[in-house]
Amino acid sequence: MVHAVVGAQFGDEGKGKMVDYFAVQADMVIRYQGGGNAGHTIVNEHGKFALHLVPSGIFNPDTDCVLGAGVVVNPMNLVRELQKLEQAGIPTKRLVISERAHLVLPYHIWQDQYEEQTRSKKVGTTLQGVGPAYQDKVGRFGLQIGEMRDTARFRERLQRAYEGKLRQIPELADMGSFDAMWTELMAAREVLLPHIRDTIPLVREAVRSGRHVLLEGQLGIMRDLDWGTYPYVTSSSPIAGGTSAGAGIPPTAIDRVTGITKAYTTAVGEGPFPTRLDDEIGAFLQEKGHEYGATTGRRRACGWLDVPALRYGAWLNGYTELALMKLDVLSGLPTVRLCTHYELGDRTYDMPLPAYLLEQVKPCYEELPGWSEDLSECKRYGDLPAAARRFVERIEELVEVPVRYISVGPARGQTIVRQP
Repeated sequence: MVHAVVGAQFGDEGKGKMVDYFAVQADMVIRYQGGGNAGHTIVNEHGKFALHLVPSGIFNPDTDCVLGAGVVVNPMNLVRELQKLEQAGIPTKRLVISERAHLVLPYHIWQDQYEEQTRSKKVGTTLQGVGPAYQDKVGRFGLQIGEMRDTARFRERLQRAYEGKLRQIPELADMGSFDAMWTELMAAREVLLPHIRDTIPLVREAVRSGRHVLLEGQLGIMRDLDWGTYPYVTSSSPIAGGTSAGAGIPPTAIDRVTGITKAYTTAVGEGPFPTRLDDEIGAFLQEKGHEYGATTGRRRACGWLDVPALRYGAWLNGYTELALMKLDVLSGLPTVRLCTHYELGDRTYDMPLPAYLLEQVKPCYEELPGWSEDLSECKRYGDLPAAARRFVERIEELVEVPVRYISVGPARGQTIVRQP
C-alpha cells in the first residue's frame, strides 16, 4: 500500500505526529518535497524532536527512510540533524538520500536573506535558502547531491555556480567565501556519502512487493506553488499530485491520501488569512496550542477552521480521510466557529480564491456549542463530549470526507481512531 500524508491548510498541521503514528506499521517513509524550511514536531517514547529534513519514520528501527528527488537538502544542516538523533540513541543508518536531490548551498541562504530584506513587500520566507535552491533547479543552475561523489568535478561545478551567483547578485560577495563554503561541504560529504544512492530500485521494489510505503511532505495546500496563496507560497508542490514526482512513484500506485488539519487554522508568514483572529480568542488558541514555528520559533497567527480550504484540498488532493489535530485546544471555549464560505461583493464562494482576491473576502461563520472538558485522556470517540463530537461530524458533513483520526494531545498515544 502507498499512503500519502499531506497538509490540508497552511502547514504546521501536525503531519509529523501522524507520520510518526503511521510509521510504526510502515516499511518505508519517503519525504517527497521541500527542504529544511518547515519542522515536524514529534513526541514519542524517545522524547520530543523537531525534524526538518529527516523523514519522521526514523524512530522505527525497521522502517527505511528516503529523501526523494523532490527534496532540496542543506547538507550541513542534515548532518547536524543526524548527529542530534544519534546522540538521542536513534540509529540513522536506514536513511537513504536520492542522488538526484538538489543541494541548498550557503549562497542560497545569502540570496534568501538579501532578497527578503530588499523586497518592498515581504513574502515571509524562513530564510533557509529553499526558494533560491528551487529557483536554481528550475533554471538548470542547480547541483545534485550525487555530484558530491566526484570532488574534482563537483568543485569545478560549484565554482562556476558560485561565480554566476555573484554576477547575478554582487552584494553576496560580502556574506561569505567560496573556501569556507567548500570546507563545510567536504566535512558534510564525509558523513552523507554512505547515504546517497539511486533510490528508484529501492522504491520500486517496495511498491511492487506490496510493502507499506508512506509519503511525507511539508507545508500544506495553501502554500502550494500553483494552488496556494501565490506569491506567499513555497517553491514546490506539497499537494498529493506532487508526491509522485518527488518520491519517484507512479500516481496509479497511491492507494490512500490522509489530509491533516487542525481543529482551527494557523499560518506563519505573510499573505491572506481570511479567518485570522487578532483578539483574545486568537491569543487563547496561540498560547494553549503552543503555536510557535518549529523552524523559526515565530508565532503562528490563529483563526477559526477554514472549511473552504478543506473542501479545496478534498478536490485537489483527493483525501480518502482526514486527521483532525489539536481538538483538545478548543476545550474551554463557550462556542466554536466554522468558516463555511466567503463573501466578496454580492457573490459567495465555497473554495479559496487567488491571493489578490482572497485578501478581500469576508469569512462567513457557523457557530456551534463549545465544551469545557479536558480531552487529553480520551481514548475512544465515544469518550469525547457530545459538543466535540458534533463539531467533528459537522466538519465531515461540510467537507464530505470522513474524519478517521482525532488528536487530543501531542503524544503518539493521544490519538483516537474512528473505524469506518
